[in-house]
Amino acid sequence: EQQQKAEETELLKMELQMLETERVRLSLVEEKLMDVLQLLQQLRDLNVSKRALGKILLSTLESCRDPQPGKAHLFKVLDTLHQELTACELLQSQPPEKAQSHQSLSNPLVISC
Repeated sequence: EQQQKAEETELLKMELQMLETERVRLSLVEEKLMDVLQLLQQLRDLNVSKRALGKILLSTLESCRDPQPGKAHLFKVLDTLHQELTACELLQSQPPEKAQSHQSLSNPLVISC
């Protein structure tokens, strides 16, 4: 009986560790998503055309063309979209005060699965 309780405890510890890992991963995804949404908002404020935004999105999807199984592909698309938006010439040519706020949005963490 004591061995069974020890095994159950070990299983619960492993499950807790998996949940914590998932929580951290989701937190990183949320941060990256917020960065992407803020970059999109900045582009909208600069009156970037829908066509230009569409080109950025299509470029992102094209570079993530080879589907990977599971969630890894979705995270790669999100990360690539963030990189494409960050590289957008319009955001880089902003006045210094806006460029500084843009730089503070960048998340140096890479989402890994």
